[in-house]
Amino acid sequence: MENQTIIHPSAVIESGARIGAGVRIGPFCHVSADATIGDDVELVGHVSVLGATTIGAGSKVFPMATLGAPPQNAKHQGGRTTLIIGANCTIREGVTMHTGTDTSRGETIVGENGNFLAYAHIAHDCIVGRNVTFANGATLGGHCEIGDNVNIGGLTAVHQFVRVGNNAFIGGCSAVVGDVIPFAIAVGNRAKLRGLNIVGLKRSGLPRSEIHLLRRCYRTLFDHTRAVSENIEIARTEFGESETAMKIVDFIDNRARRHYTVPPLKGGAGDDGDDED
Repeated sequence: MENQTIIHPSAVIESGARIGAGVRIGPFCHVSADATIGDDVELVGHVSVLGATTIGAGSKVFPMATLGAPPQNAKHQGGRTTLIIGANCTIREGVTMHTGTDTSRGETIVGENGNFLAYAHIAHDCIVGRNVTFANGATLGGHCEIGDNVNIGGLTAVHQFVRVGNNAFIGGCSAVVGDVIPFAIAVGNRAKLRGLNIVGLKRSGLPRSEIHLLRRCYRTLFDHTRAVSENIEIARTEFGESETAMKIVDFIDNRARRHYTVPPLKGGAGDDGDDED
């Protein structure tokens, strides 16, 4: 029968939980009374969905994942906070995602079509965009903001309050303690920029001319012979007609934050070294 919900006899579904059509809940799962499970979600087995957690339609959650546990934040007073997970996410073994903090944003938000590999962690009050990939053991501290189409490599840790811009790529085993601009590659402990994510830009269909313009904008913004504020003004003048370039400029310029922007490797702005086109 289409859209039939199947719940294994060993699963515990608390009274009040909202379960959509076509849901499959495997053995030894636990779904709390305040949880919402969207249509066609599959909890494979041994999955814990705690607190006020919403899982979007079509998502699949693998064993030992724990979604919606209280925040690991000493400022939390025990109030009701939420975790919202978008549609069509894949959440692999041992992944943990926490609710927000009642003295802060109060919610953790994960966008649709995310792919979270084993033991990835999303902490309290984070906002994660659409179409992201977190490799095994990728970890966010609290209050992070991760853009759309971001890839974070395995065993990489992102410091609390850090932003990672759209289409950025973070290499594995990195420690990210500052904001990473959109369309960039960052690698290392502590992470530094290695240039633009040219492969990602090509895959997105960005014209060759626009990629070359972005390279010039990147080098302008990180010209160490001038002040950052001067670089920003020059970039706005020279590249203001490019919507893509302005996303990078605005990201750097609109940052009333406590963390700095991750710079290029010492010795110059650098780039990815791919000049084939």
